Amino acid sequence: MAQPRKVNWFAIWVSVGIVVALGLLAWLVVAMNAANQPVIDTEPEAANIEVSTGAILVGDADDRLDTYIDFMCPICNQFEQVYGESIQGLVDDGTATLGIHPISILDRYSQGTEYSTRAANAMYCVAVEDAEATVPFMQAMFDNQPAENSSGLTDEQILEVASGVGVTGIDACVTDGTYSSYVTAMTEQTPVQPGSQGIGTPTIAINGEAIANSELPDPADLGTLFE
Repeated sequence: MAQPRKVNWFAIWVSVGIVVALGLLAWLVVAMNAANQPVIDTEPEAANIEVSTGAILVGDADDRLDTYIDFMCPICNQFEQVYGESIQGLVDDGTATLGIHPISILDRYSQGTEYSTRAANAMYCVAVEDAEATVPFMQAMFDNQPAENSSGLTDEQILEVASGVGVTGIDACVTDGTYSSYVTAMTEQTPVQPGSQGIGTPTIAINGEAIANSELPDPADLGTLFE
């Protein structure tokens, strides 16, 4: 008569232990990732702001041109001087919607004042208060751009820039850094240009896909990116 096969309880418990350990490891990975996500205190809620991406929208075309800028970045200023008018032309003629992403990767160049974050926060303050002032404020901030490794503009000076384009009543938003944590979170979502090792500014995306700055055509031919 055949003997009943013995149950290998050791093997069973080892298998159970492995499954439990893998489950705990997965839980730890999820928990650690959640812990590393920046906490957003306040989101800038307005019809012209795409809260999920941080884009301040200008225009209503189907195609999209997104720019990721840091107000301490001199190349961003140069980009605005060279391409700003052409981009506005694409918005005006209905070719593309502009999505402006004010981010902060150059705080380390402002002597501890976190100018990039403060300036980006102010951009959201302006966009929430007056959508029409978004581009004029951005241009005025570049016109008054401080040098890298300086302390940057003070909050009071930023408010003067805002006032110069007709926006007032945002003092607390600027001085309290209402959207600073949001700026930090959105900065981490900046796409990486092809061939780059990390995020940088300016970064340009066409319909959600980042392109290398070297791929940008001459300003007069910018519309060819949507053909």
